[in-house]
Amino acid sequence: MRSVRVERKPTRGRIAKSGRNAPRANRVSSAAPKSFGRRRQPSDNFFARAFQLAKTWAGFRRPMLSLTAILVGAAFLAALIIGGYVGRTINRLNSSFAALVDDAGFGISQVHLAGNRRVPPESILAALGFEPGQSIFAADIHAARARLEKLDWVASADVKRRYPDDISVRIIEKRPFALWQSPVALYVVERNGNVITDKGVEEFHRLPLLLGDGGSNASDIVDAVSQHRAVSARVKAYERVSQRRWNLVLDDGVVVKLSDDHWQKDLDHLEFLIVEKGILENDVVEIDLRSAANDFFVLRGGEKKNEPRGNAA
Repeated sequence: MRSVRVERKPTRGRIAKSGRNAPRANRVSSAAPKSFGRRRQPSDNFFARAFQLAKTWAGFRRPMLSLTAILVGAAFLAALIIGGYVGRTINRLNSSFAALVDDAGFGISQVHLAGNRRVPPESILAALGFEPGQSIFAADIHAARARLEKLDWVASADVKRRYPDDISVRIIEKRPFALWQSPVALYVVERNGNVITDKGVEEFHRLPLLLGDGGSNASDIVDAVSQHRAVSARVKAYERVSQRRWNLVLDDGVVVKLSDDHWQKDLDHLEFLIVEKGILENDVVEIDLRSAANDFFVLRGGEKKNEPRGNAA
């Protein structure tokens, strides 16, 4: 019997090459799911989780409770302030701190004064306002200087800390120039006419005396008179007239009227009349030098005379 070899045909799909006709696998995304809204990953920190929970519960779930808590807290704080508890607590803390600073050697123990001749030390200490043992750090230097400069005789003041426990004060006093008899009182004034004080004026009786409204612009005439020895020895007061010119009141009551435009020449001529002509030895009560050409005189009996400039009565 003859055997027949039968060739088997390959079956489709079984002997197919891997990679060509293999079915495609479904693709799966590996990206993490996204979160939306207010949902977040919980924190591992216990306190952060507790705070977040309390804020969410109180702020969003119990708004009236949050408002009530705020109002109660505000009322409690106001009651403490009105009752003085806060102020007393702060004062106790300040006292404790001051005691601590004093124990450490920074409490004010000395005040050094310089430059004061007319201002009493007690007035300076009162104006400074510092207490013994007060913290040198808490001393308000600027306010103390401002208070010092309000004193009558103080032109300027310098206040400094000298650690650990000293305060240094240097005073520059005002310089008295003249006495000014105003309609109200008698004042000591500076050269610029600024009033210094109306207290203790009897101490300054040797200063020039200003009358009328001459307290503010007398320095020129006073300086000019001081250059004429005979006139300066006899002048008792300077009287300002109509804010324009000056009268000189001499020690025997004689009034000398100066012009408003050439008063410097009038002083030269008055020196000549006193020294060379002996005008004050006559019975004269008024000398009028306002004319550039003539001198006018009023005698004690009321008689009036005039002479060309250069001659005397």
